[in-house]
Amino acid sequence: MKEFDSLEAIRQELQDGSFTCIQLVEHYLTNIQQQAHLNAFLETYAQEALERARLVDQKIAENRAGKLAGMVVGIKDVLCYENHPLQCSSKILEGFESQFTATAIQRLLAEDAIIIGRQNCDEFAMGSSNENSAYGVVRNAANSDYVPGGSSGGSAVAVQANMCLVSLGTDTGGSVRQPAAFCGVVGLKPSYGRISRYGLAAYASSFDCIGIFGKNVEDVALVLEVIAGPDEFDSTVSNQPVPAYAQSLQFDKKVKVAYLKETLESEGLNEEVKSATEAKLQALRQQGHTVEAVDFPLLEYILPTYYILTTAEASSNLARYDGVRYGFRSSSSEDLLQMYTQTRTEGFGTEVKRRIMLGTFVLSASYYDAYYTKAQQVRRLIKDATDQLFQEYDFIVLPTTPNTAFKIGTHNDNLVQMYLEDLFTVQANVVGIPAISIPNGEASNGLPIGLQVMAATYNEENLLSFSRYLLEN
Repeated sequence: MKEFDSLEAIRQELQDGSFTCIQLVEHYLTNIQQQAHLNAFLETYAQEALERARLVDQKIAENRAGKLAGMVVGIKDVLCYENHPLQCSSKILEGFESQFTATAIQRLLAEDAIIIGRQNCDEFAMGSSNENSAYGVVRNAANSDYVPGGSSGGSAVAVQANMCLVSLGTDTGGSVRQPAAFCGVVGLKPSYGRISRYGLAAYASSFDCIGIFGKNVEDVALVLEVIAGPDEFDSTVSNQPVPAYAQSLQFDKKVKVAYLKETLESEGLNEEVKSATEAKLQALRQQGHTVEAVDFPLLEYILPTYYILTTAEASSNLARYDGVRYGFRSSSSEDLLQMYTQTRTEGFGTEVKRRIMLGTFVLSASYYDAYYTKAQQVRRLIKDATDQLFQEYDFIVLPTTPNTAFKIGTHNDNLVQMYLEDLFTVQANVVGIPAISIPNGEASNGLPIGLQVMAATYNEENLLSFSRYLLEN
């Protein structure tokens, strides 16, 4: 069976009778098996997916199939799916099964999507390379010696390597956009609150967003249309109406585009990434759009603000994993205190422990005002400055990442350099605005380059249509 780049192409051939959903699922399962060395999936739901495919085939034949019939989806291992394992790629949730289904997944199923399995990620979504999973490194399909980005690396690789058509990931500081850039696919982080977080294992609650990977903007827009919107189980979700994103992708106007001068002048920016970004900006100018450099002096404060606040929230959110209620429990303890200590020591990986300790430190009585309170104040300044830009400009365009994918193990001894890979993506999470990464060519080493576009809060409709326009021009 040939590889498909869009749901539209799949639906056309399903309608023509060229193949069935069952055959499509079998095809993807074969791809997953043949590319097991990439370690993108922790588990496939083979029999369940095939049974669901049979039901979808029947619905198609009876002309009552949902919007997503024929779409095979993978889910990051931080999203709850009732009676299925949930481990957050961590030893500490060993043996745990979800008691309910995340709202986003429930809405996919309601429109006849087929869930094919759960995907590897950095443990508890903490990482920029997908080297932190308790179940091994995920490898980039473009070159298996390189990382796919993180934390949603397995979800990005699954789409990149044709193991499914779409994946759901999560984005706390770039965890959808960065792997999308490294793997050459489309990755959307919507506005904070656009998609319900009910059923998402929390890392940093005021930053976490469910995001979408696809091969094109059309599929991503359709999935967003299905899973976005109010939810009685999530008090932080927006009650704003959800536009028909997939029907609003036409783009025929001139816009004002800003780029942050500090990003293109950054010392850490790869020359090929810089050239590709500048070429796209120049093309926009030639097409009659206004493209201007803007100063954003707060850029250097975004990353430390992000790490102070997210680690503080992680320290609080991950306190529930104590060996008492569910998951892993250490067998080498003799009393309650030792059981808590040993369980968390043995169950959590190095990066998760590092962030819990840092978060506990910044929340401690002696340092709360000096770090946490100050970071919240800076977050407000960054939001106000970003909102001010959107009063004058329609979009902000910048590289998704400073570099292309790096070799596995490159930054293991230099964590600051690892964290700097998030330099251009964290702003959207700190502020809560929507952002997308789209493919922008390849570097001389054959690895993909990503272009990031940001828009004002809840302006996904224009963001998606403009992104599609960028891909086509």
